[in-house]
Amino acid sequence: MVIPLVAEEATVGKRVVETVKVRLNKTVTTRVEPVDVALYREEVVRVPRGTPVDQTPAIRHEGETMIVPVIAEVLVVTKRLVLREELHVTRRRVERRERQEVTLRAEEVAVEREGMGSDVGM
Repeated sequence: MVIPLVAEEATVGKRVVETVKVRLNKTVTTRVEPVDVALYREEVVRVPRGTPVDQTPAIRHEGETMIVPVIAEVLVVTKRLVLREELHVTRRRVERRERQEVTLRAEEVAVEREGMGSDVGM
């Protein structure tokens, strides 16, 4: 006598199933921030002279000051060079505070589940 045996076999598979839909809303906000900036400049001081000279004086330095001679020809009975003035160029920092406004941007994202209408922390 023959007894048939039955055996079951399992086949495992997987598929993609949509469980939840989410919507992302991104907004950009701006704010104005004041900034404090230090600005520097160098200044030139004019020193009148009116001294007659035979030739153009050379540029010279006295400490941190550079002296640049400025000459002019002046008609006298004869033509001669006159040291009209000197420019005393001193490297000196002059600080000035200036307040300005700067626009800064930040992004915010709100996530909401479709059909529920509330933010979800993700």
